[in-house]
Amino acid sequence: MLPSPLMNILFVGDVFGSAGRHIVREHLPHLVEGHAVDLLVINGENAAGGFGITPGLAEELFDLGAHVITTGNHIWDKREIFEYMAVPATSHDRNRRILRPANYAASTPGFGVYQGTLDPKNGGAAQSYAVINLQGRVFMSSCDDPFRKADELLRQIAAETAAKVILVDIHAEASSEKVALGWYLDGRVTAVLGTHTHIPTADERLLHEGTAFQTDVGMSGPYDSVIGVERELVLNRFLTGMPAKFEAAKGNPKLCAALITCDGLTGRASAIRRIMLGE
Repeated sequence: MLPSPLMNILFVGDVFGSAGRHIVREHLPHLVEGHAVDLLVINGENAAGGFGITPGLAEELFDLGAHVITTGNHIWDKREIFEYMAVPATSHDRNRRILRPANYAASTPGFGVYQGTLDPKNGGAAQSYAVINLQGRVFMSSCDDPFRKADELLRQIAAETAAKVILVDIHAEASSEKVALGWYLDGRVTAVLGTHTHIPTADERLLHEGTAFQTDVGMSGPYDSVIGVERELVLNRFLTGMPAKFEAAKGNPKLCAALITCDGLTGRASAIRRIMLGE
């Protein structure tokens, strides 16, 4: 019997502003080549000045090799993205491969899950995969239950493509909610990776039934900041309580990512590695 094909997945945490785009451009080529990455997923919701994403910046991330772009609560901060995501798309069109959280209202533009196929390696069969984007409800704006939405989407994936390699981006504030979703989906998906808080957590691990998990992958952006924003602006808000326009910082950019190795046939993860790279 032939051994199961191993598959490497690289997930890049929230790209924040120009500093984030710069550090991602600098490191992605050697990361993808050096780790023989098969599937590249990037959370790009803060790529445009730290707040939202534009069609042009989505295209930049696709040009860097992203198979899928996930987002979160800032997806609608730039109006230009509305039409881009609302245009009818086929499975091959790039605007179908940028996701918004699946547990938004059904009438919301865009999609929350993408099912794709990777080109075969070494003469093998083409590899099916799926990416699910969810948003938490604790300390976040109102949306549907991410747990039951995940159940619904897994049934859909099983019926449509039967993909076993499934990555979930859970964009949520509360660590407890992200950890709970990891346990809830353990053994049913390849990886559950948290985003949104912009702080990388040191809890990457394999759960009991073979799902890779990390509470928050962290942002790819400026770390001499307050979660990406210029320090002085945030300090002034805390000290005075007065509103101010936040601006993306630029100092000390770092790329944060998670590298997952899994069985391409079963989707079961065998390793997860936390990555943080500076200039």
